[in-house]
Amino acid sequence: MEHIVTNGTFTLDGDTFDVENNVWLVGDDKDVLVVDAAHDARTIAAAVAGRRVTAIVCTHAHDDHIGAAHELSVLTGAPVLLHPDDAELWSLTHPARKPDGELTDGRVLTVAGTALHVVHTPGHTWGSCCLYAPALKAVFTGDTLFHGGPGATGRSYSDRPTIEASIRDRLLTLPGDTVVHTGHGPDTTIAAERSHLPNP
Repeated sequence: MEHIVTNGTFTLDGDTFDVENNVWLVGDDKDVLVVDAAHDARTIAAAVAGRRVTAIVCTHAHDDHIGAAHELSVLTGAPVLLHPDDAELWSLTHPARKPDGELTDGRVLTVAGTALHVVHTPGHTWGSCCLYAPALKAVFTGDTLFHGGPGATGRSYSDRPTIEASIRDRLLTLPGDTVVHTGHGPDTTIAAERSHLPNP
């Protein structure tokens, strides 16, 4: 597992913010899967270092997480995967190109012998997904769960009660020592985040 930080902007609902994004590579010295092609396709491709990219997985379709997906796909030949509930949001950034495949709840993606289970966690966006890798004791949460609690809501395509239910029902049920690799900022653990979600 490798970690890259890329810099750029996030734009939605008429506002633009400077952001740093976490990009995650899961694989070995031959094959790798990319979690969130954020901002800078060439930096990500350099980290791939000639390995075969099995997929570019988009945890959700905010522009800071998918902005480099098309270019990275062209550079590597890898398919771009996204949950269909984020298709409209995707089209705001890439109106002339659709994702190559769909993420669906329960789908298992395998890279270098490691299974990553797709967990649909709507709320930050309707199509937000996490990738749970039991063998790595890790979950890649995009912007659904951060160190300190749930991801942001209050903008288009989001809902606070929905994200809280997703985290409570789909993520906090994972083993407590599961490391949470987020879309922005530091890692945390499932156990640490159980105290940061209000009771329903």
